[in-house]
Amino acid sequence: MLQQKIQWKPYTEVDFKHLKGLTGISDKTLEIHLGLYAGYVKNTNLLNEKIIEMTETGKTGTPEYSEIKRRYGFEYNGMRLHEYYFGNLKAGGGSELKESSKLGKRMAETYSGLDVWRNDFAKVGAMRGVGWAILFQDPITKALSNHWITLHEEGNIAGFVPILVMDVWEHAFLLDYKPADRPKYIEAFFSNVDWSVVESRLIG
Repeated sequence: MLQQKIQWKPYTEVDFKHLKGLTGISDKTLEIHLGLYAGYVKNTNLLNEKIIEMTETGKTGTPEYSEIKRRYGFEYNGMRLHEYYFGNLKAGGGSELKESSKLGKRMAETYSGLDVWRNDFAKVGAMRGVGWAILFQDPITKALSNHWITLHEEGNIAGFVPILVMDVWEHAFLLDYKPADRPKYIEAFFSNVDWSVVESRLIG
Protein backbone atom coordinates (compact mmCIF):
# COMPACT_ATOMS: atom_id res chain seq x y z
CA MET A 1 0.00 0.00 0.00
CA LEU A 2 1.44 3.35 -1.06
CA GLN A 3 1.75 5.94 1.69
CA GLN A 4 -0.25 9.08 0.92
CA LYS A 5 1.78 12.24 0.55
CA ILE A 6 1.15 15.01 3.06
CA GLN A 7 -0.54 17.97 1.40
CA TRP A 8 0.80 21.38 2.38
CA LYS A 9 0.71 24.80 0.74
CA PRO A 10 3.78 27.01 1.31
CA TYR A 11 3.34 30.49 2.75
CA THR A 12 3.97 33.50 0.52
CA GLU A 13 5.17 36.96 1.51
CA VAL A 14 2.63 39.75 1.78
CA ASP A 15 3.69 42.74 -0.33
CA PHE A 16 4.18 45.77 1.94
CA LYS A 17 6.24 47.92 -0.45
CA HIS A 18 3.40 50.44 -0.53
CA LEU A 19 4.54 51.54 2.93
CA LYS A 20 7.44 53.59 1.56
CA GLY A 21 7.18 57.14 2.83
CA LEU A 22 6.36 56.41 6.46
CA THR A 23 6.66 59.34 8.87
CA GLY A 24 9.80 59.04 11.01
CA ILE A 25 10.66 55.55 9.72
CA SER A 26 13.03 55.65 6.77
CA ASP A 27 12.62 53.70 3.54
CA LYS A 28 15.99 52.07 4.25
CA THR A 29 14.75 50.80 7.60
CA LEU A 30 11.59 49.54 5.92
CA GLU A 31 13.63 47.75 3.23
CA ILE A 32 15.81 45.98 5.79
CA HIS A 33 12.79 45.16 7.95
CA LEU A 34 10.90 43.64 5.02
CA GLY A 35 13.96 41.53 4.25
CA LEU A 36 13.87 40.14 7.79
CA TYR A 37 10.16 39.42 7.43
CA ALA A 38 10.90 37.54 4.19
CA GLY A 39 13.39 35.43 6.13
CA TYR A 40 10.69 34.36 8.60
CA VAL A 41 8.42 33.32 5.75
CA LYS A 42 11.26 31.34 4.17
CA ASN A 43 12.23 29.66 7.44
CA THR A 44 8.62 28.77 8.25
CA ASN A 45 8.38 27.03 4.89
CA LEU A 46 11.70 25.26 5.42
CA LEU A 47 10.60 23.99 8.83
CA ASN A 48 7.38 22.62 7.39
CA GLU A 49 9.19 20.95 4.51
CA LYS A 50 11.64 19.31 6.91
CA ILE A 51 8.89 18.11 9.26
CA ILE A 52 6.91 16.66 6.35
CA GLU A 53 10.01 14.86 5.10
CA MET A 54 10.75 13.43 8.55
CA THR A 55 7.12 12.40 9.03
CA GLU A 56 6.97 10.61 5.70
CA THR A 57 10.26 8.79 6.34
CA GLY A 58 9.36 7.70 9.87
CA LYS A 59 11.81 9.98 11.68
CA THR A 60 9.35 11.56 14.11
CA GLY A 61 10.13 11.32 17.79
CA THR A 62 13.82 11.98 17.21
CA PRO A 63 15.78 14.78 18.93
CA GLU A 64 16.08 16.59 15.59
CA TYR A 65 12.33 16.39 15.06
CA SER A 66 11.70 17.74 18.56
CA GLU A 67 14.03 20.70 18.10
CA ILE A 68 12.45 21.63 14.78
CA LYS A 69 8.98 21.48 16.33
CA ARG A 70 10.14 23.73 19.18
CA ARG A 71 11.36 26.23 16.61
CA TYR A 72 7.88 26.60 15.11
CA GLY A 73 6.74 29.24 17.61
CA PHE A 74 9.68 31.53 16.83
CA GLU A 75 9.46 31.36 13.04
CA TYR A 76 5.67 31.27 12.70
CA ASN A 77 5.17 34.16 15.12
CA GLY A 78 8.03 36.07 13.52
CA MET A 79 6.14 35.82 10.24
CA ARG A 80 2.67 36.57 11.57
CA LEU A 81 3.58 39.37 13.98
CA HIS A 82 5.41 41.21 11.20
CA GLU A 83 2.31 40.91 9.03
CA TYR A 84 0.21 42.42 11.81
CA TYR A 85 2.83 45.15 12.35
CA PHE A 86 3.17 46.21 8.71
CA GLY A 87 -0.55 45.70 8.22
CA ASN A 88 -1.45 48.31 10.85
CA LEU A 89 0.76 51.01 9.28
CA LYS A 90 -0.13 53.53 6.60
CA ALA A 91 2.27 55.50 4.39
CA GLY A 92 2.05 59.27 4.43
CA GLY A 93 0.81 59.48 7.99
CA GLY A 94 -1.74 57.47 9.89
CA SER A 95 -5.36 58.16 10.69
CA GLU A 96 -6.92 59.57 13.87
CA LEU A 97 -8.27 57.45 16.68
CA LYS A 98 -11.38 59.00 18.23
CA GLU A 99 -12.85 58.43 21.68
CA SER A 100 -16.25 57.94 20.06
CA SER A 101 -15.07 55.10 17.80
CA LYS A 102 -15.79 51.47 18.61
CA LEU A 103 -12.11 50.92 19.39
CA GLY A 104 -11.89 54.08 21.47
CA LYS A 105 -14.87 53.02 23.56
CA ARG A 106 -13.38 49.56 24.09
CA MET A 107 -10.09 51.09 25.23
CA ALA A 108 -11.91 53.34 27.67
CA GLU A 109 -13.58 50.32 29.27
CA THR A 110 -10.18 49.15 30.53
CA TYR A 111 -8.00 52.25 30.54
CA SER A 112 -10.59 55.03 31.21
CA GLY A 113 -9.47 56.97 28.13
CA LEU A 114 -7.26 57.03 25.03
CA ASP A 115 -4.47 59.02 26.69
CA VAL A 116 -4.22 56.51 29.54
CA TRP A 117 -4.20 53.60 27.12
CA ARG A 118 -1.62 55.23 24.83
CA ASN A 119 0.70 56.07 27.73
CA ASP A 120 0.52 52.49 28.98
CA PHE A 121 1.14 51.04 25.50
CA ALA A 122 4.13 53.36 25.00
CA LYS A 123 5.55 52.38 28.40
CA VAL A 124 5.23 48.69 27.49
CA GLY A 125 7.03 49.35 24.21
CA ALA A 126 9.81 51.23 26.01
CA MET A 127 10.58 48.33 28.36
CA ARG A 128 14.16 47.05 28.21
CA GLY A 129 14.87 44.13 25.92
CA VAL A 130 13.83 43.12 22.44
CA GLY A 131 10.28 42.12 21.72
CA TRP A 132 6.83 43.40 20.84
CA ALA A 133 4.18 45.62 22.39
CA ILE A 134 0.76 44.25 21.53
CA LEU A 135 -2.77 45.37 22.28
CA PHE A 136 -4.67 42.10 22.63
CA GLN A 137 -8.39 41.36 22.85
CA ASP A 138 -9.73 38.56 24.99
CA PRO A 139 -12.13 36.66 22.69
CA ILE A 140 -14.28 35.62 25.65
CA THR A 141 -14.70 38.87 27.61
CA LYS A 142 -13.90 41.15 24.61
CA ALA A 143 -11.66 43.20 26.95
CA LEU A 144 -8.51 44.90 25.61
CA SER A 145 -5.13 44.78 27.34
CA ASN A 146 -1.51 45.73 26.53
CA HIS A 147 1.16 43.02 26.64
CA TRP A 148 4.91 42.58 26.22
CA ILE A 149 6.02 39.66 24.03
CA THR A 150 9.64 38.57 24.39
CA LEU A 151 11.22 37.42 21.13
CA HIS A 152 8.13 36.26 19.19
CA GLU A 153 6.62 33.46 21.17
CA GLU A 154 7.13 34.11 24.89
CA GLY A 155 4.23 35.93 26.50
CA ASN A 156 1.53 35.32 23.91
CA ILE A 157 -1.81 34.63 25.57
CA ALA A 158 -3.56 31.54 24.18
CA GLY A 159 -6.51 32.55 22.04
CA PHE A 160 -6.08 36.32 22.48
CA VAL A 161 -6.42 38.35 19.26
CA PRO A 162 -3.71 40.88 18.26
CA ILE A 163 -5.39 44.24 17.64
CA LEU A 164 -2.39 46.61 17.44
CA VAL A 165 1.16 45.29 17.04
CA MET A 166 4.36 47.32 17.47
CA ASP A 167 7.78 45.84 16.78
CA VAL A 168 10.39 47.09 19.24
CA TRP A 169 13.27 44.91 18.17
CA GLU A 170 16.20 47.22 17.41
CA HIS A 171 16.09 46.43 13.69
CA ALA A 172 12.77 48.30 13.57
CA PHE A 173 14.39 51.65 14.39
CA LEU A 174 18.19 51.52 14.85
CA LEU A 175 19.03 53.19 11.51
CA ASP A 176 16.76 56.11 12.41
CA TYR A 177 17.14 56.39 16.19
CA LYS A 178 19.74 55.62 18.85
CA PRO A 179 18.88 52.76 21.24
CA ALA A 180 18.20 55.30 23.98
CA ASP A 181 15.79 57.12 21.66
CA ARG A 182 13.32 54.27 21.40
CA PRO A 183 10.53 56.58 22.67
CA LYS A 184 11.03 58.72 19.53
CA TYR A 185 10.51 55.62 17.39
CA ILE A 186 7.36 54.81 19.36
CA GLU A 187 6.02 58.30 18.59
CA ALA A 188 6.87 57.76 14.92
CA PHE A 189 5.02 54.45 15.03
CA PHE A 190 1.90 56.11 16.42
CA SER A 191 2.00 58.74 13.67
CA ASN A 192 1.76 55.97 11.04
CA VAL A 193 -0.99 53.78 12.53
CA ASP A 194 -3.99 53.08 10.33
CA TRP A 195 -6.66 52.95 13.02
CA SER A 196 -9.33 51.78 10.60
CA VAL A 197 -7.32 48.59 10.06
CA VAL A 198 -6.72 48.21 13.79
CA GLU A 199 -10.42 48.63 14.57
CA SER A 200 -11.34 46.07 11.90
CA ARG A 201 -9.46 43.44 13.92
CA LEU A 202 -11.87 43.75 16.85
CA ILE A 203 -14.16 40.81 17.44
CA GLY A 204 -17.67 41.27 18.79
